[in-house]
Amino acid sequence: MDENLIAQWDNMVAICVDALEDIKGKDITVLDTSAQTSLFSRMIIASGDSTRQVKALANNVAVELKEAGYEIISTEGLDSGEWALVDAGDLVVHVMQPAVRDYYDIEALWGGEKPSFHAGAAKPWQAAD
Repeated sequence: MDENLIAQWDNMVAICVDALEDIKGKDITVLDTSAQTSLFSRMIIASGDSTRQVKALANNVAVELKEAGYEIISTEGLDSGEWALVDAGDLVVHVMQPAVRDYYDIEALWGGEKPSFHAGAAKPWQAAD
């Protein structure tokens, strides 16, 4: 695999993780999806505690990627704020409220692991039936 391409992906991931951490995103998970699909190479999943925070997290990711010179293909879900997506081509960022994240469990769909919680602590959310 091309080392320049991998360095570009790593740079995009670093920008996104920093943007998520700036707005206090939680349970940030980075998945390498290059072996599963040719549509994108990396996926980032993060949680926000409220609709306002989910919107702010996704917006901050898009702004920071644009400022770094990356193209944003689309953003989705900013109206509802329960699940927002930023599509930057080789990188897709999902920002969800915890109950939505738990319900859809996209980490498991893409072969990743759920975020780990403090040992002995109960899971901080549960999907609605």
